[in-house]
Amino acid sequence: MIRRAVPRLAAAGVTEAERDARLICRWAAGLSGAGLAARLHDPASADEVARFEAAIARRAARVPVSQITGTRAFWGRDFRVTADVLDPRPETETLIETALAGGPAARVLDLGTGSGCIIVTLLAEWPGAAGVGVDLSAAALEVARANAHMHGVEGRLRLLRSDWFGAVEGTFELIVSNPPYIAEDEMAGLAPEVALHEPRIALTPGGDGLGAYRAIAAGATVHLAPGGRLIVETGVAQAERVGAIFEAAGFDDYAIVRDLNGHERVVLVRNGRKIAEKR
Repeated sequence: MIRRAVPRLAAAGVTEAERDARLICRWAAGLSGAGLAARLHDPASADEVARFEAAIARRAARVPVSQITGTRAFWGRDFRVTADVLDPRPETETLIETALAGGPAARVLDLGTGSGCIIVTLLAEWPGAAGVGVDLSAAALEVARANAHMHGVEGRLRLLRSDWFGAVEGTFELIVSNPPYIAEDEMAGLAPEVALHEPRIALTPGGDGLGAYRAIAAGATVHLAPGGRLIVETGVAQAERVGAIFEAAGFDDYAIVRDLNGHERVVLVRNGRKIAEKR
């Protein structure tokens, strides 16, 4: 099954055809990685073949693997994924690593929560923390709610439909976000898996791609607690410009963190201002 699928996927432009065929085979047969290795030479059942073939057809149409299997691994946990949310990326784990390195926060706000992978992970890692996750998409919030329940943090997470800080009240020791940051003129160059199967609202704010950071910087002047941290993911070659946006808003203590590929991926802002100085 896998051998037949690989050239079909490669011909469709799938760059990691063998890996994806194996992942789909594991899913179709309900196996772990070790389980698949043990069964590679065994006959497949009719149901397994049918599930596999239908999934391979979808993958050849460039549907992401995570939307076919319904899950994506992130920071050692599986998260539910649908077409209503951004597929959690490995580079976003740099944001998690940066947040955890600063120690636990009592109150965490996740802006544009999507699948909830960021806020759910942080609450799972910090049992004493409580959080708020906001998103403009009601469908995305349902996915986040399911993931919070799956990982046992739903009692400490409030989910709100909100345009950035619109429905948010109070201050937070940590604000995190992986906002849409792709510039409008870069959208045409995206892979079909992204351009055709992920929500546009989670990919680009239009224009130069920096609009979300301007909104976050403005709202942070009110909602980031004194001494608090704000951590945002950025696109490649955006970090310096994003840092300048926060500096212009009055947050002059920031650092840029690189991901495992050496790309400037995260901007970490520390709030040394008093809340009374909000504009």
